[in-house]
Amino acid sequence: MHLPHQSVTTEPSVDREDKKTLLSLGVTQQDCTRSGVIVEMGFFSAWMVSPSSLRFLCLILGTHAQQAFRSEPRNLTVRMGETAVLRCEVLRASGTVQWEKDGLLLGPQRSLPGFPHYSMIRNPKRGQYHLQIEKAELEDEAFYTCQVGQSESSQAIVSSSAWVNVLIPPSKPYFKVDMETPWVAGRKYVVACVAPDAKPEAEITLYKDGVELTGTESLTMPGSKDKLLNTHAKVTVTALSSDNGRQLACHANNPALYRHVETTMAMNVYFPPQHPVILGLEGQDVKAKTILVLECVSHGGNPLSSLRWTKDGEVLSKTWEADAKMQKSRSVLKLKITPADNQAVVCCESDNLVPSSPLSVSRTITVLFEPAEVTLSGPSTAVEGQNLNLICHASSSNPPVHIRWWLGYKELNTTVATMEEGDNGGMTTMSNMTHRVSREEDGLKLTCEAFNKGTQFSKTQSTTLNVYYPPQKVWLDSPPQDVPLCSGTTVRLICFSTGGNPTGTLTWFKNGKEVTNALKQTSFDRGGARELLLVLTASDNMAIYRCDATNEAMQTISAYTQLMVHFKAVSMKITTDQEELRRGQMVTLECQAGSSNPKANISWSLGELRLQGVEQPPRSAQFGGVSVHSTLSLNLSSQHNNQRVICHSHSPVVAEATNTYFKLNVLYPPEFSPEQPVQIQVLEDDRVTIPLLVSANPEAGACRWLNNRGKLVKEGNLQYYQSAENSLEIENVTRKNAGVYRVQCTNDEGVNQISIKLDVQYAPSVEAEKDPVVVNLGETADLICVADANPIIPGMFSWKWLGEEEAEMGEETQDDESGLLTIHNVTRAHAGRYQCTANNGIASPATVDMQLVVQFKPELLKGPQWTKVASRGDGTSIAEVVCRAEGIPRVDFSWEKNGLRMDFANPRYEERTVKDGSFHTSTVRVVNVSASLDYAIFSCTARNSLGEDTLDIRLVSTNHPDPPTMFQQLAVSHDSVTLEWIPGFNGGLWQTFRVRYIWDKSASFVYRDVFPAGATFFTVTGLQPITTYNFSVNALNAQGESGYADNNAVLTITTKETPDVEEVLPVDVTENPDRLPAYLTVVGVLLFLHSLAIFFGVRWKKRQGQTGGRGGSTLDVKKSEQGGSSQLTESNSNEYESREKINAAAQRTLLIDSGSETESHVYESCAAESSHHYYPTGEYSPLPEDMRRLGVPQLPVDSQSHLYEDVRDGDLYQDVLSSPLPSSSYLFDHRLHHERNMWRLPGYPQQAAGRVGDFGQSRRESALPFELRGELV
Repeated sequence: MHLPHQSVTTEPSVDREDKKTLLSLGVTQQDCTRSGVIVEMGFFSAWMVSPSSLRFLCLILGTHAQQAFRSEPRNLTVRMGETAVLRCEVLRASGTVQWEKDGLLLGPQRSLPGFPHYSMIRNPKRGQYHLQIEKAELEDEAFYTCQVGQSESSQAIVSSSAWVNVLIPPSKPYFKVDMETPWVAGRKYVVACVAPDAKPEAEITLYKDGVELTGTESLTMPGSKDKLLNTHAKVTVTALSSDNGRQLACHANNPALYRHVETTMAMNVYFPPQHPVILGLEGQDVKAKTILVLECVSHGGNPLSSLRWTKDGEVLSKTWEADAKMQKSRSVLKLKITPADNQAVVCCESDNLVPSSPLSVSRTITVLFEPAEVTLSGPSTAVEGQNLNLICHASSSNPPVHIRWWLGYKELNTTVATMEEGDNGGMTTMSNMTHRVSREEDGLKLTCEAFNKGTQFSKTQSTTLNVYYPPQKVWLDSPPQDVPLCSGTTVRLICFSTGGNPTGTLTWFKNGKEVTNALKQTSFDRGGARELLLVLTASDNMAIYRCDATNEAMQTISAYTQLMVHFKAVSMKITTDQEELRRGQMVTLECQAGSSNPKANISWSLGELRLQGVEQPPRSAQFGGVSVHSTLSLNLSSQHNNQRVICHSHSPVVAEATNTYFKLNVLYPPEFSPEQPVQIQVLEDDRVTIPLLVSANPEAGACRWLNNRGKLVKEGNLQYYQSAENSLEIENVTRKNAGVYRVQCTNDEGVNQISIKLDVQYAPSVEAEKDPVVVNLGETADLICVADANPIIPGMFSWKWLGEEEAEMGEETQDDESGLLTIHNVTRAHAGRYQCTANNGIASPATVDMQLVVQFKPELLKGPQWTKVASRGDGTSIAEVVCRAEGIPRVDFSWEKNGLRMDFANPRYEERTVKDGSFHTSTVRVVNVSASLDYAIFSCTARNSLGEDTLDIRLVSTNHPDPPTMFQQLAVSHDSVTLEWIPGFNGGLWQTFRVRYIWDKSASFVYRDVFPAGATFFTVTGLQPITTYNFSVNALNAQGESGYADNNAVLTITTKETPDVEEVLPVDVTENPDRLPAYLTVVGVLLFLHSLAIFFGVRWKKRQGQTGGRGGSTLDVKKSEQGGSSQLTESNSNEYESREKINAAAQRTLLIDSGSETESHVYESCAAESSHHYYPTGEYSPLPEDMRRLGVPQLPVDSQSHLYEDVRDGDLYQDVLSSPLPSSSYLFDHRLHHERNMWRLPGYPQQAAGRVGDFGQSRRESALPFELRGELV
């Protein structure tokens, strides 16, 4: 091993000898160090040194300190992935310290190059240079030494070597066993497990279902890398049926692991099932005509067994279902049992892959069935005392039936039965019966019953026995004699006679006297009945009623009954010995009740109140009844006046009672009714009547109404009025009338008074708690209005958004007299006026408006039209760089040019800010634009308290325009096409547009210049019907022309068919063939106006879908200070409108003639040798006086110039204006003006119109060469 060249030298052999000499003398390096002398042992190796001469010897041997190890690295064992630290401490280290790994020096740096997870932990003050190995790997296992290089004061030193032993955990163990083929219970299998790539080798333990397997044999083999070992372990396992689904586990462990790693696998063991079991046939007897449901269940087995049903060897079913969760197979067999199934054998077979033959279970079915029919033969009529013979026969059944005979409910035993073999293994049964009849058996049913004990079912045949006999019995249907009946009750007494042949005759008697008013006798089966209808009276009490029944045999049978009748008291009377009754006195009333049966009970009542009197002993009275009387004492009150005290005579056994009453006349002073209202509600300004519910006996005299100021009803006070009923009426009630009123009433018995509260209700008035309400974007806004109203009712507040568009309202709540509108997550769409309405149901609701102001950070208008402005850089032009932002609160602007803040103290730069609502516009005016100084990037930053936004605007040189975009068709007819486009950047100069088109029969393209110049829509006329044209459009300015719109796209349009005008409106030209009929002219004008209306209607609808306006093209004029001449400045502002379709100053001309093709010249691209140049007139005004009178707003236009410098012939406009015009309401529709305004952004400066006028004058006196001015062809 070698140290670096600069710090390592080879130690001479003599030095080693010197060291040995000092050591032999007992002198160590530490001794010299303690003596303060650094010894270099290079000579005097054979000296004998005494302790006294030690210091001198050290001075002789060296003159500086030798570096030495305080602690040296030791062998170290570390787990893979952990951190190992080899310690090295050096005393007086003066050389370079570094570590060596297997002969490779690692370097002296703290982070060792090439070894990203090695680092040296350095602390030179303590002499610590530890080597740290992070995330130890197998490659880190090596010998390491700590070396200190030679220095000027010391020789190099090398520590002893330390071995780093890295422990590697095994990879996840895996089984080497074929489990795809299931095991079979009882067989032996070898299970092997491998734990790969471990250091040291892993120990493997095998488990079956958590129990360690014994007899494991292990073998170690080389791993996938050097130093790594694989451990192979195997064991022999005998498969058991209980092992199925259980786990085999292999655990691997070595010192590198804190916890063993394992792998598992589930055992799949095949084993035979248990014997099948048949359920549902616990007994062998089954009734016929039943559905026998048999279930065959086979438990266990792997795989689960298949099941099969057979009956007498015939297969009935091969379907079954397996339940893996319950470990069973199940098959259900449904049999409809018939008598033919008697003694059939049903078998269920179970089979899987393990047993050699199926397992089976069998059952024999015994079917119980009834006889198919039972027959009864012989006569059914006889005379009393004769014998009757009958035969009953039952067909085959199992078991044989038992035949029984019944006469009515009596069983007859005089029978003889015989049995014989029948069908399906059953037996037939026959029975003979002989019986002597009597008259009691007449009409009884004679029944033969065949009963099957197995099925518990019987089948019968019956006949009716007819026996002749004399009359037998009479009885009464009457009330019981010991049950009393009430007088007036209707009673039915019915006499019945039975048993006679023929039926007997019935007669009624009362106390031995025949009753003649009985109803006629009625007959029924073997008898008759006769009814006597009675309304009970006192004479019926204990009367005897008798019924006699007789027949031709002169035999009479009688029945008797006796009635007990209850009746009410025959009279009632109330008396008293007091003449006058007063409130607070005690009065005694006596009630006398006449005769009644049984004794009547007397009770008292006063209204709905039941009173208890004192009853006296009863006395005997007429009709065998008794008479009773009772007294009642009352403590009188005012409520008793005019009340009736009722005496009731009643008995618990008599439904009706006898009553009489005594009317009380009680004298008392005035009293107020419990229903007297103590609070009256009234609406303000209404008329109110406060009712007075007072009673007195005698009646009260005058009543007086009072308040805290005294008597209310006075002469001359017209607001208060007292009615004849003593009610108080108040006219024109105000809220001041609210309060407590008192009323006093008197009569001969005394005085009384009461207080009544008047509640005056009035309509609400409402005001805003705060207006305006200012809130930041995204926060919660609370709009609160407070109402003054009576009453305050829930839900009396409602809110309304006053904006034009719909807005999402917030949450409406109410807190007493305050209404609250809470809007969460406020957006800019929520800003505006809101109306709070308070309505308590009285009069008209009250409203208050309040403003919600939503503050948001500035948002700059961005887009191609805002990011570029052009101007000549010759030092004579003026450019305006415009930056427009929308934001609340106030927006402040700052400007930078090429990243440096602009200094507006420089007279060449002017900044002006204009505010219009939430829009803020900052314009930087650059005077005397210099290409070298001003062609730059102007950065505009708009900021307020909520944030900021930035836009870069490039000032460039004037150039040819950019191509238009969004070239599209607006309208098409048989001979014209209307086109529309959006202009591109104008290059800083006035731009015009040219339409190019071609069709299949043209030799070349046809070009048409758009008029008015700068318009962004144009109607091409003179086309052929049903012809396909290809259209394009491009832009031109003084610097050149652009490419065609939309990347040279072609717009293909086919014209329509020519309309048949003659069919619509026949023209008679016979009268004057030389001139056009007047009405045809009118039709032409109407068609023109119709097309124009459709055209502008389409444009207006398209504008409605666009958001706030866009900037308009701005032209500036700078007048020369010298010579008073005007010099043209280019369109050197970035504030222009990409959607401005027509020039604002020439819009009226366009409305009159939108095409102006008569003044356009059509030329071929290959033959355009001449062109017409038009010059502006100085006196032209596009809005004459007669048009102004129609209410058309006039744009500011310079009186000495026209916007279009290309038109210099004033006659053109004069001819147009002198032609017949449509009505002003049609030509100058306010919607068109609104549409034009929509194209501008909100807050668009109106000064642009003024610059347009100045631009016209500068165009007329432009210094540009004629060939650069542009042409109108």
